[in-house]
Amino acid sequence: MAQSQVCKNYVNGGFIQSDERLDVTNPANEKLIAHSADSSDDEVNAAVAAAKAAQSSWARKAPVERAQYLREIAARIRSASAHLARTISTEQGKVIGLAEAEVEFAAAYFEYTAEWARRLDGEIITSDRPDEHIFLRYKPIGVVAGILPWNFPFFLIARKTAPALLTGNTIIIKPSELTPINAFEFAKLIDSTDLPSGVFNLVGGRGQTTGDALSKHPDVGLITFTGSIATGRSIMRAAAENITKVNLELGGKAPVIILADADIDFAVSKVVESRIINSGQVCNCAERVYVEERVVDAFVDKLISVMSSVKYGDPIAAFERGEELDMGPLVSEDALDKVSMLVDAARTDGASVLLGGDRDDSGPGYHYRPTVLADCHDDMRIMREEVFGPVLPVRRISDLDEGIAFANASTMGLTSSIFTNNLNAAMKASRELLFGETYINREHMEAFQGFHAGVRQSGIGGADGKHGLYEFMQSHVTYIQET
Repeated sequence: MAQSQVCKNYVNGGFIQSDERLDVTNPANEKLIAHSADSSDDEVNAAVAAAKAAQSSWARKAPVERAQYLREIAARIRSASAHLARTISTEQGKVIGLAEAEVEFAAAYFEYTAEWARRLDGEIITSDRPDEHIFLRYKPIGVVAGILPWNFPFFLIARKTAPALLTGNTIIIKPSELTPINAFEFAKLIDSTDLPSGVFNLVGGRGQTTGDALSKHPDVGLITFTGSIATGRSIMRAAAENITKVNLELGGKAPVIILADADIDFAVSKVVESRIINSGQVCNCAERVYVEERVVDAFVDKLISVMSSVKYGDPIAAFERGEELDMGPLVSEDALDKVSMLVDAARTDGASVLLGGDRDDSGPGYHYRPTVLADCHDDMRIMREEVFGPVLPVRRISDLDEGIAFANASTMGLTSSIFTNNLNAAMKASRELLFGETYINREHMEAFQGFHAGVRQSGIGGADGKHGLYEFMQSHVTYIQET
């Protein structure tokens, strides 16, 4: 990837150079790798106008015809999979294997969504009047703005674009300013298809400028955003001006409960897997671990052993040497500073650092050592605030009830999990944990045929499956009286 690469906006079927640019760096070695568009209000307005102009004719196409475009996009993704994976790894820092999985998951998501073309059902509603018929149907909302995070930047293009297009909407995607290159590579794939101009558009830029312009635009009917709670609040404030619908997947602080009857070796392996994926930078990652006191010492000893064997470094350099890493760097220096600050605060508040606890300054890049903390309590910031890094704080609990109480004592409610061989305990946890998802005896990772949705400050609405698809539509009821 040449350092002089320039990522242009994609609007109304053509690439357009933005007047302003942002630098994009490789977080593994801090080298400049590209310049991305930093779109102005005028450039955002042009993208929205193109999407609006294209929407009515796109909506008139039969869903099965729109689905064919999704299948073609999936095929184009697979044809460029190696290049896309390397691009994602270079700009975001995830290991090549995970980047490859992200590309495959995105292609599969387009294909899965296409399967719903013949399943967009309405309802016939019983009337109180003789000879009256009430029909409820679902229609597209119109123009969708998809504002993306940096942690799974390519998959989130699919998660927002596929359902928007299948249901007859047009879309403008704004990638994160930290990871825009993969999105512009996706635009090249779109340009190689015969997707009608204006149906898919892409504008680069910062959240507080380009993202804000999209969020408050009167011609945007839905804003679908994945990212932080703070940014979600800003989007809601901007959207309120036009009463625009929002779909928000925000932060998580996922608890894991380990009961004494669990398979401890298996639980450790899955907790670590759920924590170091993408260097801990996943909203549904295992964030805090509550372990029944009868097995807490054995669990912590095994946890340290597994975490100490985690291999990390520069993913591209390792790939070129033929090595496989478990994780790469954090995405930015700001991200590294935040993780360091939270661990340092926990240490000051009495947590015991049993492994790691600091950044790796042996070379360039934003690397943080795999970290295990014990003697944690829920007044610590590290147990209350989202930690986007490879850090596992552990707290002992007396029983399941105490674990559930601690787990629920959070402003967030995205994912949760429990490890136990007791069916009653598992069902009790599933019933009483106040989270959108609960995983039992497995890692934290959703399926795209499910419904990924948080409660409390973790979001509004959700994504994936049947229920996620209907987030991109609005209902319309028709009353017909026979005369």
